[in-house]
Amino acid sequence: IYMDQLEGFTFLGEEQKVCRLQKSIYGLKQAPQSWNTRFGEVIRGYDFIKNEFDPCVYKKISGSAVAYLVLYVDDILLIRNDVKMLGNIKAWLSTKFSMKDIGEASYILGIKIYRDRSRRMLGLIRSSYIEKDLKRFKMENSK
Repeated sequence: IYMDQLEGFTFLGEEQKVCRLQKSIYGLKQAPQSWNTRFGEVIRGYDFIKNEFDPCVYKKISGSAVAYLVLYVDDILLIRNDVKMLGNIKAWLSTKFSMKDIGEASYILGIKIYRDRSRRMLGLIRSSYIEKDLKRFKMENSK
């Protein structure tokens, strides 16, 4: 990424030169792509495989343990079937990025996550998403 020299920081005779950035600046329109590229390179270094249909979903298989990592802008959702593997992934990620663990996800992209551990079930509930669309189209009283 290149940018014009900042006003007041140009040298006589070198006004036509530009600055080459070594990394993206937050807020630039190139920043999301730059972040996604960097994140992808780092996460593949831990043996995650990028999903061919959704470039923000990664999978890691280690024996019978499976983990999925879903990236949405700068949020990460980790799904796994092995608690130890999850701890290892989070510890490794924290060495590569400044991050904090906010615990179990209850919503993602407006979709409620439902868990019934006794029956080993995981579900997604989109009722709030559907209700929002019904209100938007003035159809909340429809059957």
